[in-house]
Amino acid sequence: MPTVLRKKGYRFYFYALEGSEAPHAHVDKGSGTLKLWLSNLAVAYADNLKPAEIREALNIAHTHHKLLLDDWYEFSQRKS
Repeated sequence: MPTVLRKKGYRFYFYALEGSEAPHAHVDKGSGTLKLWLSNLAVAYADNLKPAEIREALNIAHTHHKLLLDDWYEFSQRKS
Protein backbone atom coordinates (compact mmCIF):
# COMPACT_ATOMS: atom_id res chain seq x y z
CA MET A 1 0.00 0.00 0.00
CA PRO A 2 2.09 2.84 -1.34
CA THR A 3 1.83 6.30 0.14
CA VAL A 4 1.30 8.82 -2.65
CA LEU A 5 1.04 12.05 -0.69
CA ARG A 6 1.59 13.36 2.83
CA LYS A 7 0.29 16.81 3.71
CA LYS A 8 -0.70 18.46 7.01
CA GLY A 9 -0.74 15.14 8.85
CA TYR A 10 -2.83 13.37 6.19
CA ARG A 11 -1.53 10.27 4.41
CA PHE A 12 -3.01 9.45 0.99
CA TYR A 13 -2.40 5.90 -0.22
CA PHE A 14 -3.70 3.02 -2.35
CA TYR A 15 -4.31 -0.65 -1.54
CA ALA A 16 -2.86 -3.24 -3.89
CA LEU A 17 -5.60 -5.87 -3.69
CA GLU A 18 -8.83 -3.99 -4.29
CA GLY A 19 -9.89 -5.54 -7.57
CA SER A 20 -11.30 -3.32 -10.26
CA GLU A 21 -12.86 -0.53 -8.21
CA ALA A 22 -13.12 2.97 -9.63
CA PRO A 23 -10.17 5.31 -8.96
CA HIS A 24 -9.99 6.13 -5.27
CA ALA A 25 -7.58 6.83 -2.46
CA HIS A 26 -7.54 6.04 1.23
CA VAL A 27 -6.65 8.84 3.61
CA ASP A 28 -5.54 8.50 7.23
CA LYS A 29 -4.99 11.11 9.89
CA GLY A 30 -4.33 9.94 13.42
CA SER A 31 -6.85 7.20 14.16
CA GLY A 32 -9.25 8.49 11.49
CA THR A 33 -9.66 7.20 7.97
CA LEU A 34 -11.64 7.90 4.84
CA LYS A 35 -12.05 6.57 1.34
CA LEU A 36 -12.19 9.15 -1.41
CA TRP A 37 -13.46 8.66 -4.98
CA LEU A 38 -10.99 10.43 -7.25
CA SER A 39 -13.33 10.95 -10.21
CA ASN A 40 -15.50 13.47 -8.36
CA LEU A 41 -13.65 13.89 -5.04
CA ALA A 42 -16.57 12.48 -3.09
CA VAL A 43 -16.20 10.73 0.25
CA ALA A 44 -17.15 7.04 0.04
CA TYR A 45 -16.92 6.67 3.82
CA ALA A 46 -15.22 8.32 6.77
CA ASP A 47 -14.55 7.01 10.24
CA ASN A 48 -13.28 8.84 13.30
CA LEU A 49 -12.65 12.16 11.52
CA LYS A 50 -14.23 15.50 12.40
CA PRO A 51 -16.09 17.35 9.65
CA ALA A 52 -13.29 19.94 9.51
CA GLU A 53 -10.72 17.16 8.99
CA ILE A 54 -12.79 15.69 6.17
CA ARG A 55 -13.03 19.13 4.54
CA GLU A 56 -9.26 19.57 4.87
CA ALA A 57 -8.62 16.15 3.29
CA LEU A 58 -10.92 17.13 0.41
CA ASN A 59 -9.11 20.47 0.00
CA ILE A 60 -5.76 18.69 -0.17
CA ALA A 61 -7.17 16.16 -2.65
CA HIS A 62 -8.55 18.99 -4.79
CA THR A 63 -5.18 20.77 -4.82
CA HIS A 64 -3.35 17.55 -5.76
CA HIS A 65 -6.12 15.94 -7.82
CA LYS A 66 -4.06 15.42 -10.99
CA LEU A 67 -1.19 13.85 -9.03
CA LEU A 68 -3.53 11.49 -7.17
CA LEU A 69 -5.39 10.44 -10.30
CA ASP A 70 -2.22 10.00 -12.39
CA ASP A 71 -0.60 7.96 -9.60
CA TRP A 72 -3.73 5.80 -9.22
CA TYR A 73 -3.71 4.92 -12.93
CA GLU A 74 0.03 4.23 -12.87
CA PHE A 75 -0.35 2.07 -9.75
CA SER A 76 -3.32 0.14 -11.18
CA GLN A 77 -1.34 -0.56 -14.37
CA ARG A 78 1.59 -1.99 -12.39
CA LYS A 79 -0.50 -4.35 -10.27
CA SER A 80 -2.34 -5.82 -13.30
